[in-house]
Parts: sequence; structure tokens; C-alpha cells
Amino acid sequence: MARHLTTALACATALLLAQGATAETFRWGAGRDIGSLDPYSYGDSFTINVMNHVYEALVRYDRDLKLEPALATSWEIVSPTVWRFKLREGVTFHNGNPFTADDVIASLTRVSHPNSPLKGNLPAYKSATKVDDYTVDIELTGAYPLLLNDLTNIHIFDAEWLKENNSEEPTDIAAGIEGYATFNANGTGPFIVESRQPEAKTVFVVNPNWWDTPQHNLTRIEFQPVTSAATRVAALLSGEIDFTDNAPVQDLPRLAASPDVNVLERTDLRTIFLMFNRRPELAGGGANPLNELKVREAMYQAIDLDLLQQKVMRGKSRVAGTIIAPEIPGFTEKLDDRPDYDPESAKALLAEAGFKDGFSFVFNCMSDGYVNEEQICQAITSMWARIGIEAKLDVAPRAVQTPKRTGGQTDVWTLGWATLPMLDSYSPLLQIIHTKDGNSGVFNWGGWSYPDIDKLIGQAGVELDYDKRMALQTEALKMVDDAVLAIPLHQQPMSWATSGKVAEMPQFPDNKPRLWFVKMK
Repeated sequence: MARHLTTALACATALLLAQGATAETFRWGAGRDIGSLDPYSYGDSFTINVMNHVYEALVRYDRDLKLEPALATSWEIVSPTVWRFKLREGVTFHNGNPFTADDVIASLTRVSHPNSPLKGNLPAYKSATKVDDYTVDIELTGAYPLLLNDLTNIHIFDAEWLKENNSEEPTDIAAGIEGYATFNANGTGPFIVESRQPEAKTVFVVNPNWWDTPQHNLTRIEFQPVTSAATRVAALLSGEIDFTDNAPVQDLPRLAASPDVNVLERTDLRTIFLMFNRRPELAGGGANPLNELKVREAMYQAIDLDLLQQKVMRGKSRVAGTIIAPEIPGFTEKLDDRPDYDPESAKALLAEAGFKDGFSFVFNCMSDGYVNEEQICQAITSMWARIGIEAKLDVAPRAVQTPKRTGGQTDVWTLGWATLPMLDSYSPLLQIIHTKDGNSGVFNWGGWSYPDIDKLIGQAGVELDYDKRMALQTEALKMVDDAVLAIPLHQQPMSWATSGKVAEMPQFPDNKPRLWFVKMK
């Protein structure tokens, strides 16, 4: 097997040498590293997005974020619970193995495994059956309207490669479970992993045998994490990197003023919000005040969202009133209503709830998470202090903070959701808001449970009429807002920047770089 992969890399290297001066290296300076080469190893959209250059799905989003065929060429609904997929013939993995139905079966089995961190991305999946080498039937637990959307993020592995490397079961980096696929990759995508040094550099080279017609002219991608914002800016200005998907908002005027830098800006589909521990006790012990609605309302009213937008986010974000962006199906303008900033009212609500003298809790934030996250958390901590609430701010890298969140070791935390891969409000409703149960509530880390909301989510999950489904989801979102299950902050700014060497770099509203569309000068 290693010989086949070596051959693929040799072909790619030969292509580089043959092209000589025309070979185009694209240097990506990211704000953080990927967590693993295994896209199933953690529910982290950034890692999944980067690995989408190596692994592919049965269907994908095109330039306009419309669904189109990928490793599947067509599909049909055989019965209300069975979808049949015709697979693309002539596709090979990077090690030379042919792509067949066996690979789809192995991949779906792996991602839906009870221990899989991504099992929630296939909430209605029941089983898959091989009809022939290039036909697969996927059986669902019931009628379900969003299977194609789900499948865009389910990457297909080589079944033989998984078996030979004892990797048929999923890994979970948040739980410290690693495997061969954590450090090695073998997909069908436009780029091949040539080398990886975690926290330093991952190198991808072009796949000369990719089944699709390349719309890029890249031959090599050098991906390196540059965690310091100042260093990323300096590297871009000096020409050491060609692209960053995390240009600091405070440095955008400086970057835009450089003749050798192009800045691409828009608001992200990702909404940033705060979530609550809803267990009987706080992480540090003692009765949990966060279970009181008036307490959560007080915490919401104590945050000056407009000030955060103007000062911390430099006017680049969009203040949110609910947990999804306006572009996401299920959003209505009425959902965007939010309480006014009113610290005096907040104090009164605390007193009514029996906490006139306030209380303290652990506030978990990431130093390498969302845009300006640490500054946001510091500002909110100060705002809460004005109404007598002591937030014990705990800031550390994502790798340190995630186990605390999943393990119930914190009380309030940041969470960002871009509704990927569905691009539909059903995604956060099912994975964050629903009671934790099997594939539902995978990111319900606080232990909350609202049966009436669960019922609406369940009805939406089997409703094939689009308008009726949207009505159910909008109603559920309204209940989420009324119960203050989350405190929405904003849709964060999406700031990319490229060097003058980049001729074409489409920016997608899902904040997902698709380098197979990039051209260098």
C-alpha cells in the first residue's frame, strides 16, 4: 500500500519538475493548525474544511453554494426512507486503489459509529447497502429532507486502506484517541498530503489523477499555522505568505493600504453566542443560578452588544438577535429582536431571582478560537461585574478548553455555529439545542432539555414540505430565544487577505477556502 502512495507522490513531484517555472506554490498562513488529518476526528469545521482538499464527499457545494454531484453522479428516492446513489466510475484514491461502493459503506459505518465525534452530522442515518460496485442504498430512520446537505461533509475513505491500517473505527482527538488516520491521509481529492509537522507545516501537492477538471493552477500548498496576528500581518506584507483566512480586523486598514495585498471582507454565516451549564450544580460546586430564566435574562441585558460591535469588532461584525444568520433558512426578522442594554433592569432581575448580591462562575473562552474572542470575553466579564456577577475568566487554547466544555468543567462558554454542512437552521437546533440523545444534542454540553422544543425539532426533521418545515424551525428558534438558551452576540467578520501574487481567490460566505478555484499570476 505504501508503494502505491509513494507512486502517487512521485507522479505529483514529476509534474512539478516538468512544469518548472510555471509551478505555483500557494502559501497559506492560518490562525491555527488543523486538529488532525482525519476529518472525522473532531466536530471542527476548520479541520474538515482544510481536509476537503484531500477527501471528497458524494455531493458538494458549487461556487454558488448549490448542491452538485461529486463522488456520486446521481441519486433518487427509492422509498420514503431509502435513497439510491450512483457512484462515479474511474475514480482512484491517492494510493491508486479504485473508488467503489465498499468505500462508501466503510466510510458511513465509520462516521456513524457510536464513538464518532461526527455522528451528529448524519442524524437520520440507519444503514447503507451495496447494490453493486457503483450503486449504494442509504436507509434512513424516517422521511428526512436534508440528507444531501448532510452528505457534503461526510468524506469518503478507502475501505482497504482503513482495514490495512487498523483504522476502521473513528478517532476522537478531544478524548485523546488517535490512530493511523490522525497522521496519514488517503483521499480522492485534488491535493495529496506530502508531509505534516503538527503546529509547524502541512504540505499538499497536486493530485495529477484527480477525476475532475482543475480550475486552479496550483501545484503545491504549504499550510502553516501562524497564531500571532502581528506575525501573520508582517508575513503577508513581506510576501512570506500568500493568503490568510484570518486577517485581524484591527489591521485591515493597514493591509488594504499596501499595494501588494488584497483584502476580501464580508460578514460570516457563523453566529457567535454564549452557552450555559444547566446542570443542578456549578462546575465549582453549589446550586446553579444559571437554571433561573431571570438570571439568564439579566446576563443578556448586561451585555452592551453595540459597544462590542463598535469597539472590539471595529464595526466589522453584525449584531445578532438569534443563533442563526439572516441568510440561513428559518430566519425571520422578528427573531432578530433582542433586549436593550439595561444594567439597572439586569440588577433588578437578579434581585427578583434571589441573587441581589450576585454570584460567581467559570467563563471558558479560547485564545485561538473566534475573531477577537479573548477581547470579547474580557469586555463581557467587565460588563457582568457591573451588575455584581463575577465571571472567573478562563482563557486557553482550543485543545485545552474543549475537554472542559465536553466534560462539564465550566459554566458559560463561547460557541460559534455556521450551520455547516446543512446551511439550514435545523443544524444548530438538532446538534446544540435538542436534548442529548444518540445523534441529537451532540454539542449540548450544558445538559439542558426542553421537550416542547425537541418535539418541534423532531417534526421538522421528517417534514418534506419546505414551508411547513421552516415554520416549525422558526417556532423552535423563537422558543430558544424566549428561554434564553443562548446569548447571541454577532455574526463575526470574515476577513481574508491575499498577496499580489494571487490572481483569483473567490471568497465564500461559509468562510471555507476552496483552493481548487484559486489561480496565481
